Amino acid sequence: MPKYAYTLDTPEAQTTSLVFASPHSGSDYPKTFLASTVLDERTIRSSEDAFVDELFSAVPGFGAPFLRAGAPRSYVDLNRSCDELDPALIEDVRKIAHNPRVASGLGVVPRVVANGRAIYRGKLPRSEARHRVDAYWRPYHTKLQSLLDATQTQFGEAILIDCHSMPHEAIDTIARGAMSRPEIVLGDRFGASARSDIVDRVEAAFVSAGLRVVRNAPFAGAYIAQTYGRPSRGQHVVQIEIDRALYMNEHAVTKSANFEAFRAVLTNVIAELVTIGEQNLPLAAE
Repeated sequence: MPKYAYTLDTPEAQTTSLVFASPHSGSDYPKTFLASTVLDERTIRSSEDAFVDELFSAVPGFGAPFLRAGAPRSYVDLNRSCDELDPALIEDVRKIAHNPRVASGLGVVPRVVANGRAIYRGKLPRSEARHRVDAYWRPYHTKLQSLLDATQTQFGEAILIDCHSMPHEAIDTIARGAMSRPEIVLGDRFGASARSDIVDRVEAAFVSAGLRVVRNAPFAGAYIAQTYGRPSRGQHVVQIEIDRALYMNEHAVTKSANFEAFRAVLTNVIAELVTIGEQNLPLAAE
């Protein structure tokens, strides 16, 4: 089993209302899991947001907490509801309302990795799915909510920056013709998960770093943005998807020669992002 559900990197003192999280960069693959899959060790990693946790490793140095998943996405998907169980994979699960994510094999316990490649030969017992949810999904989400609650208490609002990566080919459909190929996709569920001025400033930080940005296409935000994005209650979520071709070899799942240079670019972006939440610091007593 994975050694831990998550790792929390904390600053010496939190100085911003931003919280960063990476739910899909977990890479602690259980030996029993690798032995049970029909995929090789490289292919099983194709759904992983490889190295995203390293790209954002500077976050605590700028006064914000950074929550990182331990379990890999192909083992348990933290960006799904815990009840999104796939009847095509999990024994004794009845099909209820149509859910396109579950139907495509991407429930909380995924049936497939990228490009629809099956992970297992047969079905899993429901007890196994329950174990993964209880041991990894619930602790991660309990910690995430506690971080947002504590941040909102301290600053009056909480802004979650949900950090992801996307396959280079994922933006082929919106990168045709004369349009410049986007490198960053920001998801706010079309305004439902974050206040517009916050998303504007997140976009400006990436644009000022020389990156091409689009919003909500093809990724508007999934379970985390939908569940934790409550602008009317002072809780906001902006999902960030980064083109993997900027920093890694997707086929080999290795860092490219550009990795450190791109991490430096992102560190400058992080420095700008945290200022969005610094304006909410209480004034010092005179």
